[in-house]
Amino acid sequence: MANVTNHNCYFITNVCKKIVYFCRMFQLGKTIVSEDIIEKDFVCNLAACKGKCCIDGEAGAPLEDEELQILMDIYPKVKPFLRAEGIAAIENQGLFITNEGEYETTLIDEKDCAYVIFDEKNTAKCGIEEAYNQGVIKWKKPISCHLYPVRIMDYSEFSAVNYHKWPICDDACTLGNELQIPVYKFVKEALIRKFGEDWYTELEKVAQNYKK
Repeated sequence: MANVTNHNCYFITNVCKKIVYFCRMFQLGKTIVSEDIIEKDFVCNLAACKGKCCIDGEAGAPLEDEELQILMDIYPKVKPFLRAEGIAAIENQGLFITNEGEYETTLIDEKDCAYVIFDEKNTAKCGIEEAYNQGVIKWKKPISCHLYPVRIMDYSEFSAVNYHKWPICDDACTLGNELQIPVYKFVKEALIRKFGEDWYTELEKVAQNYKK
């Protein structure tokens, strides 16, 4: 199922208005996967970063087409968990917006995701995920958020699976290195949610052979 090939800077694309270089890829089914998700270590360190990925940047979280209806269905149950600013942004702009032809979550003043809430330590968290954790809804959050720092770009013939490097996540890279947890293990649940158990099993085989 896996066809491992090496490339230097396989191609370049734009993710959330940031240039991402796809280097050293291998084929896994109908996906082209960056070796970075095997090579690089990553574990979110919320105590250090305070969830900056949800409040920094120039765009909302990418949404898949099928997620739009889900947002519409669950919003009445999620709304009580949100901040007044988030509710206002959603009511003014909609549950999601279109940016350069792509769907994204709504932003507050072009900064915070409208679905962001803050805990007692002023750490940014997802209001949708909080509703999920409390058993109010059955959908955890957008798959792009669940997968991060992995980003998926869908093309007509394949999907590109890439590691997205962002300086605000340097603490996550440091913690991941200390714990020796590679990216693909950190986002195991999300990768299985996106591609299935069989795909992830094949990925593990590639990773095991990669280290030999």
